[in-house]
Amino acid sequence: MKQFANLIKTLDSTNKTNVKVSALASYFKNAPENDKVWTIAILSHRRPPRPVNTTLLRSWASELANIPLWLFEESYHIVGDLAETIALVVPTSKESSTKTLTEYLQEMIALKKQSEEHKRAYLQKNWGVLNYYERFVFTKLITGGFRIGVSQKLMTRSLSKATEIDEDILAYKLMGNWDPNTISFQDLVLEEKESDFLSKPYPFYLAYAVENEVSDLGNITNWYAEHKWDGIRAQVIIRNNEIFVWSRGEELVTDKYPEFQELLKIIPNGTVLDGEILPFPNGKIGTFNDLQTRIGRKTVSKNLLQKTPVILRAYDMLEWKGNDIRNYPFSERRELLEKLFLNVRHSELNPESGTPLHLSEKMTFNSWEEVANERERSRDVKSEGLMLKKKDSPYLVGRKKGDWWKWKVDPLTIDAVLTYAMRGHGRRSNLFTDYTFGLWNEDKTELVTFAKAYSGLTDAEFKEVDKFIKANTLERFGPVRSVTPQLVFEIAFEGIALSKRHKSGVATRFPRILRWRQDKKIQEANTLEDLKTLIPSLTKES
Repeated sequence: MKQFANLIKTLDSTNKTNVKVSALASYFKNAPENDKVWTIAILSHRRPPRPVNTTLLRSWASELANIPLWLFEESYHIVGDLAETIALVVPTSKESSTKTLTEYLQEMIALKKQSEEHKRAYLQKNWGVLNYYERFVFTKLITGGFRIGVSQKLMTRSLSKATEIDEDILAYKLMGNWDPNTISFQDLVLEEKESDFLSKPYPFYLAYAVENEVSDLGNITNWYAEHKWDGIRAQVIIRNNEIFVWSRGEELVTDKYPEFQELLKIIPNGTVLDGEILPFPNGKIGTFNDLQTRIGRKTVSKNLLQKTPVILRAYDMLEWKGNDIRNYPFSERRELLEKLFLNVRHSELNPESGTPLHLSEKMTFNSWEEVANERERSRDVKSEGLMLKKKDSPYLVGRKKGDWWKWKVDPLTIDAVLTYAMRGHGRRSNLFTDYTFGLWNEDKTELVTFAKAYSGLTDAEFKEVDKFIKANTLERFGPVRSVTPQLVFEIAFEGIALSKRHKSGVATRFPRILRWRQDKKIQEANTLEDLKTLIPSLTKES
């Protein structure tokens, strides 16, 4: 554990990429084999399930620190991070621990099934024998909230430096449904086995947002455009008469989308498609809110399959007849994909009779002005904007600039009133920066909560709003404060849909603060009806 804690301390104390790479590479060269595997798992979000809830952690930590729980809670709200608070308040004894990272994680896995009294004794004993940073890391692992600013790409780069294995090969190896509790470093990283690659996807190619004028991309004839669909990015793999569906988050989700089994009948082995899983109720693209009824379900009922079927809107082909074709120009990969789609249409199962494979339209234009006009109609076709892809571009690994760009539509906006606030996290843990906003009801007698946001203001503005909140608190609900409704903010969001799960009856997608409207009084804030007029389906019906 000491080695791992020292690694995290180094990573957490620098923003310099080369320092992080060097620290990780050194760790991967010198750490115990099992600890290397667990470190890869932790940094790629494969943490074991949380064995103890945070309420018990706070209670037991305050008990060990011999301070009242209210004082611990106040300290927690100031520090802003539970693991850091526990690491600070729990006293360190003269004892120390020689356990490895793997030993601790195996104990944590076993701890989940133990009694509360056993868990309490285990935690208090180990908190006492670990130094400050070891205790911080130990608690982070217990809570499952381990985030330290190391991307998958940075980790594979470090592994490559330590093992001299190509980064792309490592990225390929680390994707998949491997278990850090059973696989060795030799099997996971060093040894290559053909069977390991049967179900594995390719690393996803990601686009940057257009930064300047879109015309700066050059000659329009060098580019294809297509709509940027708002669903779940996925790869569908068909090999050895089996189908595998992987999300961009490296999660195997085949069982979540049983309708894709139909593709085994019409798509040949050795095919890998890249596309977007979209809800398709009543034969039309739905909203992301529709898709959320399918996400996270352990079982998919027949009723849910009928109510919210899904499709794969494919836009690229990465493997054909068992051959990796990512280095082919995009135009050639698309040609192969379109031929496959034509074969599907001419088969007994076609889009009109239920096949879940649809083709994302590839568009060409004569000018960037035409592209801009197409972007303006994005919401009409249920997309977020456009993807711009160079015709001769290969399919790369990770986020790269130059060949693929996303050009999203401008966000929807509404003027809302600040109603509730919570303290932020990290460097903002001493400020109220997490806000809840409300809109007026129809007769402007009540503010109805509709969205939360915590980004978009400058540091100076956050401090000014924080000062207002502390001086204008109406009530306290644990860490939440209700405030005098007086401040108006322009809230931006990407999408909107009706929702029975929200008090307002409306769900917004990716809300954030666009600006503080100090020029507006709360009577000038928008109403809930104003918000609903932004829903495309309601606009068309009215």
